[in-house]
Amino acid sequence: MSTLLRAVRQQSGLTLDDLAEETGLTKSYLSKVERGQSNPSIAAALRIARALGVDVAQLFNDDPSATRICIERAPVGAAERHHPIAAAMLGKTMVPFLVRPGRQFTTHPHASHQGQELIFVHRGSVELSYDGDVIALGTGDSAYLDASRPHKLRQTSSETPEVVVVTHDGPRAPGR
Repeated sequence: MSTLLRAVRQQSGLTLDDLAEETGLTKSYLSKVERGQSNPSIAAALRIARALGVDVAQLFNDDPSATRICIERAPVGAAERHHPIAAAMLGKTMVPFLVRPGRQFTTHPHASHQGQELIFVHRGSVELSYDGDVIALGTGDSAYLDASRPHKLRQTSSETPEVVVVTHDGPRAPGR
């Protein structure tokens, strides 16, 4: 856990002081965990993972590349509407998805959220409803938007479109 914890903390832009404040654990204890001089209890590991925004199981990953690169191969015959990309990557500052919009604008609980969003149409065509405007996007088109405004996609082509959506909620603020 020590190597991954330090890497994820640093990629999240947190100092040991920030992490201590968010977890309620002492800076010296967290430093010992990062240096491999102490093993956290399950409760402490859960607090650390929550503060870093990762699954606690990911912090115990033995793969040192988990904070540097995540390769995913295209699934054969996958038809899910929202597929997270790089779900196993630790310390991400962006949240990428492959989205296959349906034919109707649907109400979604995350139709607006903090931060920014990049939408890139990889295949097919869609309409983007953004803050009351409807914008047609085809293969190769993209939109970069303030995600705090209401937005959603719908399919307009006969083939199922594939859209890469990348969200980013900005720099991580201590106490968040």
